[in-house]
Amino acid sequence: MEYQKNTDTVGDRVKVIDFLHPENNEYNVVNQYTMMHGNVIKRPDVILLINGIPLVVIELKNPEDQEATLEKAYQQLQTYKQTIPNLMLYNAVLVVSDGLDAKAGSLTAPWSRCMERKSKDGNKEANHLIPQIEILIHGMLDRHILLDLIRYFTVFEKEEIKNKAGQISTTTIKKIAAYHQYYAVNKAIEQSLRATQAEGDRKIGVVRHTQGSGKSLSMVFYTGKIVQALDNPTVVVMTDRNDLDDQLFSTFA
Repeated sequence: MEYQKNTDTVGDRVKVIDFLHPENNEYNVVNQYTMMHGNVIKRPDVILLINGIPLVVIELKNPEDQEATLEKAYQQLQTYKQTIPNLMLYNAVLVVSDGLDAKAGSLTAPWSRCMERKSKDGNKEANHLIPQIEILIHGMLDRHILLDLIRYFTVFEKEEIKNKAGQISTTTIKKIAAYHQYYAVNKAIEQSLRATQAEGDRKIGVVRHTQGSGKSLSMVFYTGKIVQALDNPTVVVMTDRNDLDDQLFSTFA
């Protein structure tokens, strides 16, 4: 943006969030934050703000109320998207919880794609006796992890949707790394930096995925982060099937 310096008009880049120095940012957790859109007033349960920007919305339900399910909390968030859309302009993560169980998803995620975080640190799965909301707070909403997710582990994909009349429209889908992708990619980055040092052994390791667990996106996340960590290296992708070539090209694009 442009501003006046002495008598000159000069330009500079304003960084809304300081990713390199997380301590420079201001973090707030606000309960019952009032949002207005036109004549509509809503008060979401909990909002996480970084530098005043509402990035995480948490909808809570009473665990003692059998009718107040996590899915109903999810539906409440969908209502917010319609009634107070200004709250969602910068949204990074949506979270639902009843104080014990908890799930998180992107702004466009259907209920089936809202997932638990099963590890606090990526080294092992958390004890199942620990409330899921506690695991999610430590394993996803920690300041450094949340900034990392926003910067390196969020992607947008175009998807074609066919309605009942057969008409095709294109929509944008927002995707956030699942916990296994997040920790696997960061471990791969860590090992890549170690192995490529002057005294490194040039041996990194293998990341193994089960079918349907997001191998292609893990490659994208890894590439997006390693090109900055290693000053834009060349990344070679090898496949054993032609259809994988097409799939990976589409995903990377």
